[in-house]
Amino acid sequence: MKGRALVTGASSGIGLELARLCAADGYDVVLVARRQEQLDTLAKDLTARQGVRCDTIAADLGAPGAAVNLVRQLEQRPLAVDVLVNNAGFGVLGRFAQSDVERARSMIQLNVTALTELTRLLLPGMLARGHGRILNVASTAAFAPGPFMAVYYATKAYVVSFSEALGEELRGSGVTSTVLCPGPTRTEFQEVAGMGRARLFKSFVVMDAEPVARAGYRGMMAGKRMVVPGLMNRLTPLMIRLSPRGIAVRVSKLFQQAVKA
Repeated sequence: MKGRALVTGASSGIGLELARLCAADGYDVVLVARRQEQLDTLAKDLTARQGVRCDTIAADLGAPGAAVNLVRQLEQRPLAVDVLVNNAGFGVLGRFAQSDVERARSMIQLNVTALTELTRLLLPGMLARGHGRILNVASTAAFAPGPFMAVYYATKAYVVSFSEALGEELRGSGVTSTVLCPGPTRTEFQEVAGMGRARLFKSFVVMDAEPVARAGYRGMMAGKRMVVPGLMNRLTPLMIRLSPRGIAVRVSKLFQQAVKA
C-alpha cells in the first residue's frame, strides 16, 4: 500500500468521492464524519472493492476540541497519515443579524479551526517522513464577499489564503498543500445550507461530486497549489478581480437570493 489517507466529511458528496479515489489509488483510508452508519457502509464497500484497510471514526469536528481528540485516537491505534483531506464543512443561508450565534460558531469551528488544527497536528509527521499531501476543500465562494452567507464565504477565503501560504512554506519539503475550489456541486450542501431555490444553483452549471473530486485528487497528487474544476468556475476569480469590489459583492448577493416561483 502507498500509505494512509484521512478524509473528513467522508460520508457523502465530494468527501465520499475523494475517499473512493484514495482507496482506488492504493491508500488505506481513515473515514471521518458524524454518521457512523454511513461510514461503516462506505468502509465495507472500499475494502471489498479495493482490498484496502478502512478505519472509521465518527466525530463532529464542529465541536471544540474535536480535532485534537481525533488525532489522539489516531495515535492510540496507531495510524500515521500520509494524505490529509480536509473536506468537512457547511454553510447557512440567511441574514447575519438574524443568524444563530451557535450555528455560526460551529461553522467557524468546522470550516476553519478544525481544518487548521488537523493540519498543524498531522503535518510534522509528514515532514519527518519527507513526504505527504494535504488537500483543503474551499469553494469559489472564497473569491468574493457573500451577503446572506457572510460567515461561510469568509471561512472559505481563510482556507484559500491559509492553503496557499502553507504551500509556499512547504516548498522543497516533499509535502504539498493544495486547495480545491469547487463551484456549485450536487451534494447535500445546498439542502443543509437552505439553498435549494437560490439563484446560484439555478443560474450556474452545477457539477457532480465525482468529477470535482477527481480534479482535486489529480491536482493534489501533482502538487498543484490550487484547483478550480470547470471552465465557468475558473473564470469566476478572473471576473471578480476585473470587477469593482462594490459590483462583485452585489452580484454575489444576487446569486444567494431565491428564485421567485
